[in-house]
Amino acid sequence: MTRVVAIDGPSGAGKSTVARGVAEALGSSVLDTGAMYRSVTVAVLQRGVDPEDAEACADIARVADIELRDRILLDGHDVTAAIRGPAVTAAVSTVSAHPEVRTILVARQRAWANSHGGGVVEGRDIGTVVFPDAAVKVFLTASDQERARRRQRDEAAARRDVNVERVREDLERRDRVDSTRSVSPLQAAPDAFIVDTTNLRVADVVAEIVARYRAATSRAS
Repeated sequence: MTRVVAIDGPSGAGKSTVARGVAEALGSSVLDTGAMYRSVTVAVLQRGVDPEDAEACADIARVADIELRDRILLDGHDVTAAIRGPAVTAAVSTVSAHPEVRTILVARQRAWANSHGGGVVEGRDIGTVVFPDAAVKVFLTASDQERARRRQRDEAAARRDVNVERVREDLERRDRVDSTRSVSPLQAAPDAFIVDTTNLRVADVVAEIVARYRAATSRAS
C-alpha cells in the first residue's frame, strides 16, 4: 500500500478543493497532476507545436521544468494564470491523451510521492494507473449543471466572461475526450469511494476521506 490519497474525477467535481482540505487535515502535501498536463500544454502552445503531434509533445514534456508550489513555474516562468486560460483548456485533453506524455508525467508523479512519503494526489487516472495501490481511492462527481456553475464561477473570478451554457458544452467535450482515450481514460477505480458532491459540504467530504485514510493506514501498520 502506498500512503497516497488518490482523488479522481472530471472538471468541476471539486477535486482541488477537497484535495487541499484533505492534505491540510492530514498534514500532507498535495499534487495537482492536472496542473502538470496544463503546464506541458502551455509549453506546446508557446512553441507553436501542433497539440496533435504526439512525438513533439512528448519531447516537450520530457524537458519541461515544472514546479508546483504556491505558484506554478514552467522553465522558471510563472504560468499560474496561463494554465487556466481558454487556449490551454481547449488543447489540454489532446496533449494529455498522448501515451508518451502520460508515461513521462506519471513517472514524475510517482517520484513526487516517493520523495514526500506519500500525499494527496488529484487527477484523472490516479487510482487506476498512477497509484493503483493507494491507501484510499476517491472518485468525485457532480451534476453537469453544478459542475458548469462552479467552472463558470472560476472563470468569472479570473475576469473571463463565459456563460454557464458555454462552460457546460466545454465540459462535455472534455469528458468525452478524457473518458474515451485509449490510455488512462477517466474512470473510477473498481475499489474507489464514489462521492457525488453536488449537494454536499466540502467539510463533510473531507472528513469522510480523512477517516477512511486513517482507518486504512491504521490497519496496515
